[in-house]
Amino acid sequence: MEIIKSIQELKARVSALRNSHKTVGLVPTMGALHAGHASLVSQSVEENDVTIVSVFVNPTQFNDKKDLEVYPRTLEADCALLETLGTDYVFAPSVEEVYPEPDTRRFSYPPTDTVMEGAFRPGHFNGVCQIVSKLFMFVEPDRSYFGEKDFQQIAVICAMVADYQSQGAEWAKRLKIRPCPIIREEDGLALSSRNTLLAANERAIAPNIYKALKGSIDYSRTHTVDETKQYVINQINAVDGLEVQYYDIVNAATLASVTTWDDAEHIQGCITVFCGATPIRLIDNINYK
Repeated sequence: MEIIKSIQELKARVSALRNSHKTVGLVPTMGALHAGHASLVSQSVEENDVTIVSVFVNPTQFNDKKDLEVYPRTLEADCALLETLGTDYVFAPSVEEVYPEPDTRRFSYPPTDTVMEGAFRPGHFNGVCQIVSKLFMFVEPDRSYFGEKDFQQIAVICAMVADYQSQGAEWAKRLKIRPCPIIREEDGLALSSRNTLLAANERAIAPNIYKALKGSIDYSRTHTVDETKQYVINQINAVDGLEVQYYDIVNAATLASVTTWDDAEHIQGCITVFCGATPIRLIDNINYK
């Protein structure tokens, strides 16, 4: 496994791979890797000749500078894990390497990027599109892998790729986005790099998020969308130390809110919860149909 720090070196490696007709899988991460990330990497290793994992804490997607400061950074441990998984290259650039000058590009895909996380974290998805589009242009992968915990993020990235396809970008025409299932702890908590920031008492209450979501599946069969939404919010807010920031039940394809269970073929519940004193924002989602 090779660790690459410069864009020029990365492009040279990719060019050689293309000349050898190798398929390339890309797994974009912000590091602090866990079993969820490992499942993405394993999927890429299985489906491609070569797997590249990027490890980069992207400053432009943090609307809260304090959040950026405390975000866990564990590059040495990340690389040790990635090597055991069969990763070929780790791209771990500096901020100056990726953004030699400010990225002023603006991405807009309403309502996909304006609801839920988009509403509560202004500029977040613009930053996600900035870094992910750069990575796609650097690597020009055949496939790229993302975890379904970040359900809305996948929808935004798919919209961005479709936009580049319509503009005739060759890398976008070839690229397939591969969503991968949420990996959970035994108690149901969705794996997240932010979980490492939870104190023991906060970690103990965090599984109540998935417990409420899971319980709402049965509840939804005999109740309306609004009643189900309120059920989840009430269940979670009843736990001391948890506070729902938002819970919405949406059309899985467009992320527009639904009002009845017949409004869409596929319906997803998406939630963000404040956990503990700091607090730490935890996100999760569940499929209703």
